[in-house]
Amino acid sequence: MPPGEWSELLDWKRQVFALYARIRGNPDPADAWRDFKDTRDELFRDHPQSPVPDAERENVTLPYFDYDPDARVLAQTSPAEEAHYEIATSGDGTYGFTRLASATFDLAGGQQTLELYWLDGYGGGLFVPFRDATAGKETYGAGRYLLDTIKGADLGMQDGRIVFDFNFAYNPSCAYDPRWVCPLAPPPNRLTIPIRAGERYSSP
Repeated sequence: MPPGEWSELLDWKRQVFALYARIRGNPDPADAWRDFKDTRDELFRDHPQSPVPDAERENVTLPYFDYDPDARVLAQTSPAEEAHYEIATSGDGTYGFTRLASATFDLAGGQQTLELYWLDGYGGGLFVPFRDATAGKETYGAGRYLLDTIKGADLGMQDGRIVFDFNFAYNPSCAYDPRWVCPLAPPPNRLTIPIRAGERYSSP
């Protein structure tokens, strides 16, 4: 890592962790979502660790669906038989995760389920990628991320259930520039319903 780059990356992580702390502490989810959008635009435009290529950063405004209060749900978690997954990435390799639970919630008129994964590396962290019926048309074809606590993306718990607010769904870094390598949504987390909430996708 070139001199100075590690401190820039550390600053990026601090700012993202601080953003999600504000989101969890804000009693108004819609107001928290506006903070989320504004802060991400600023980071992606101005921060040296932005995943957006240098030549495209000047006028960054990330596209989103309109805020939808119905896209915020509380998911009931239940233990799942532990299974090691080598989750495919946007590159040639894989990342090791362990399935530790499943989360069930009501959305779009039916019951949906996503698996919860734990990063096998040092310290671990909860990771919830997903792909829905908008992928490849309105959203990034390989799916989006809902939670990635390794990088600070943590919406918290409420009434003993995990908060899934799809208004905060976001694209992996590889959606902006193929030099980034990102784990993708595995088959169990590919939903058949369209979720028109969160970050959209316009091809670079």
